[in-house]
Amino acid sequence: MPKRKIPPIVNRYQRLIELSRDLASTLDLDTLLRRIVHVAAELCESEQASILLYDHVKGELYFEAATNIEQPMMSGLSVPVDSSIAGWIVTHRQPIIISDTSQDKRHFSNVAKVTNTNTRSLLGAPLITKDKVVGALEAINKRNGEFTTEDQEILITLGAQAAVAIENARLFQQSDLIADLVHELRTPLASLNTAVHLLLRTDVPDEQRSRISEIIRDEIFRLSEMTTSFLDLARLESGRAQFHPSHFDLGKLLEDCREMMHSRATEKGLTLYLESSPELPPVYADQDKIKQVILNLVSNAIKYNSPAGSIWVKADADKDFVISVRDMGPGIPPESLPNLFQKFFRVPGLENMSSGTGLGLSICKRIVEAHNGSIEVQSTVGKGTTFSVHLPIK
Repeated sequence: MPKRKIPPIVNRYQRLIELSRDLASTLDLDTLLRRIVHVAAELCESEQASILLYDHVKGELYFEAATNIEQPMMSGLSVPVDSSIAGWIVTHRQPIIISDTSQDKRHFSNVAKVTNTNTRSLLGAPLITKDKVVGALEAINKRNGEFTTEDQEILITLGAQAAVAIENARLFQQSDLIADLVHELRTPLASLNTAVHLLLRTDVPDEQRSRISEIIRDEIFRLSEMTTSFLDLARLESGRAQFHPSHFDLGKLLEDCREMMHSRATEKGLTLYLESSPELPPVYADQDKIKQVILNLVSNAIKYNSPAGSIWVKADADKDFVISVRDMGPGIPPESLPNLFQKFFRVPGLENMSSGTGLGLSICKRIVEAHNGSIEVQSTVGKGTTFSVHLPIK
């Protein structure tokens, strides 16, 4: 009896079932989104695939993952909801097959300009879970022939599973972040509660009352700084932070950062040095976010430094851009180095040198990694610490 031939569509559904188990167990949002687009391109036999997520608060639709463009570029690329194919998919909650995008007025041509992708044909499906539209999943340019109704059914099924996985990953990250934030809020709130209780007493001397008022002011500032940093980190970890890359002069950016931090360094009796080659090629990155990273590292070098110490900020380029910030502070013990970029981590024994939030380095790491770069730290107890940011040369 001849062996029964399995239809190709059945093979693809079997493959979809296998891949779905992997998606359901992935709770890191960035990793999950990358896997979804590669699965979509594989199952729909397309040249590329992409995910656009919908921000219900802002009413915006933006690229979050794609098989053919890099993270900073896609995160900065928003798509109009009212005049794009993805916007139509999200608004109408329906799949779509377009054989020739050049003949469709809804095609958003700016995507092709930014990504250098010639979109000829497109298959799209909405990402819906619990009657909520998460975004749109698109397969671009069928490798052979045209997209079919079978391709559409595959993408709809994948989209439904992907929407659930995305929401689960978001909820996991949010619950994790909120638990950390609540834990960290207890200390300043306890200080404020004690301070207010003392102020209400009539037997507290005026001098002590003034000192208590300063404590309240400092704790309120710390709470404000913590919530701002927490929101920055939450956007980065949830994939909702947008990047706007451009070419800029790294040397000029470092000079701006030195001017901004010069007075703070002088107030503490510190000397701030800058070394940058005039022949550095332009950097292609989000200038504001790279500036945020540099300012954070220089600010830490000012906070954690020895009296009359120095800070060296240096930029160089070889295989990649390297921006280093070195101080003459107390250094970081080897056992603390692996935890340095974790949320809310403070080096034991250095808490009294500065009242930070413990979020700055986590934010720096997220920003640098979003640019396909890396951040490293070298430290010797009693001699100082050097942070090095590596960014790829485009």
